[in-house]
Amino acid sequence: MKKTIYLLILSTLMISGFVFSFSTFANGISTNREDKNETKISSKQLSDLEKRKKWEASPDGIKFNDWKNSSEGKKVQASYDKIKKEITAYAKMEAVVTSVTFQLPTTNPSSPKWLVVKINDEDYMMQFIPEDFEKLNSLKVNDKIIIKSRSAGFSNNHPYLILSSNYIEHNNKVLFERDLSKNDGC
Repeated sequence: MKKTIYLLILSTLMISGFVFSFSTFANGISTNREDKNETKISSKQLSDLEKRKKWEASPDGIKFNDWKNSSEGKKVQASYDKIKKEITAYAKMEAVVTSVTFQLPTTNPSSPKWLVVKINDEDYMMQFIPEDFEKLNSLKVNDKIIIKSRSAGFSNNHPYLILSSNYIEHNNKVLFERDLSKNDGC
């Protein structure tokens, strides 16, 4: 009988110990979560405007803004303004190939390839990875092509506005069409 009582008391103590340990552990996790949430809230993330201001104050941002305000930068901006509607609508634009061999001075053979085109008397650049550029090997200077572009980019390292390379047609034949499903829409 005494052994049974001791077993019951010992069992009760062990169960109480487990319950106490578990509640302390669970309370510690809860407190930890609260601390982490408070830390996330209190550590203020930079807004897009703050990030932009921080970048503009950096050496690269200063260099870009100087270029953007230069006559060369303003010319590139004006060329964007001429085709902004077509880019927004993803509409076809008639273009003339002006270069199929353009390379930046620091270019190595495995670097992206550039196609330079003229649309409404303005020059534009289109960048391709080498295997995509091979699809355009039939193009020659002065060929008339139809292009569609989803976006454009400015760079103080490039002489012309950079158009996204989404669609190129020559003589009613599609030479290149980017499959956005393969690269998460990029």
